[in-house]
Amino acid sequence: MKLENSFEVAAPPEQAWDLLMDVPRIVPCMPGAKLDEVVDDSHWKATMVVKLGPIGLTFATDVERKEADEADRRVVLGANARETRNRGRASATIESRLAPSNGGTKIDIVTDLSLSGTVAQYGRGMIEDISSQMVTSFAQCLEAQLGDSAHEAEQAVAAQAKPISGFSLFFGSLWRRIRRIGRRSS
Repeated sequence: MKLENSFEVAAPPEQAWDLLMDVPRIVPCMPGAKLDEVVDDSHWKATMVVKLGPIGLTFATDVERKEADEADRRVVLGANARETRNRGRASATIESRLAPSNGGTKIDIVTDLSLSGTVAQYGRGMIEDISSQMVTSFAQCLEAQLGDSAHEAEQAVAAQAKPISGFSLFFGSLWRRIRRIGRRSS
């Protein structure tokens, strides 16, 4: 499944690029993620925790920087994750492009995602909504990382350390769907 998200940060493209290339610094900005090991300059190991109501899923994730084109400000990451109790797998190719926008930087992310097992039971719409919420939270953390306050950056990363709550994501997603249906029928 292909997911497309965009967001803007109030920092010049050069500064945003430098942060985006610092994978150990951005992994903790992903909700529920923790960097476990820096294997080398292009490979990392991370853990991601997701709570879906009473069910907790922990994913051991291998991250690889597959391509990086500084001139084009384009980077491609690959992620392969397996649920630690064999309840599912996920693999993703994440392509990010940066472009100047209104004095800041627009970041477009295209994710080609494949799910199997327990996590694959959720429909495309639900996955898209959850992805959108995760990217919004990720963007806010990146914004704090790019700001002038080290304290705000630390607080943003600490806020992301909590496991992704599927329960709150589910109800947020459900509410957005109801609002979209209501707008269409008006």
